[in-house]
Amino acid sequence: MKSRPWSEPCIVEWSHRLLESYHYWIGQDLIDRAGDRKAQALRLFEASIVVVSHGVEPDPILNYGNQAALDLWELSWEQFIQTPSRLTAEADDRTERERMLMQARAKGYYDGYRGVRISSTGRRFRVEQAVIWNVIDLAGHRIGQAATFSQWSYL
Repeated sequence: MKSRPWSEPCIVEWSHRLLESYHYWIGQDLIDRAGDRKAQALRLFEASIVVVSHGVEPDPILNYGNQAALDLWELSWEQFIQTPSRLTAEADDRTERERMLMQARAKGYYDGYRGVRISSTGRRFRVEQAVIWNVIDLAGHRIGQAATFSQWSYL
């Protein structure tokens, strides 16, 4: 079942929260929302844009990455969802990353983030024009943060 993580009920629901929260903060849809939640979860997982998220733990753990993210970070689904979010950035870039995440927490989203990230094999890449947003539940409580971007270049 892990080879199709997008089809697991908890991931279908998380994908829905990602999409609903993005629309709430940004005012537009991240992807085409046609079809039921499972169809949308598949469309999000297969999208050409990178989509990642983490929870609200003190040291947040990644809990979602679509196929574009898994390929970029060179990780399997199982490896990705066990990775502390901070490890997606090099040590020198973690202060700036945390500042940006705090701004997104306060405002609901942050648009235009740019920074260097590192894959599991040490391959460095620069992310351009990323959008970070708070993932919220039906009551409006923050249950995570997510990011999306479609522009990156290897360094």
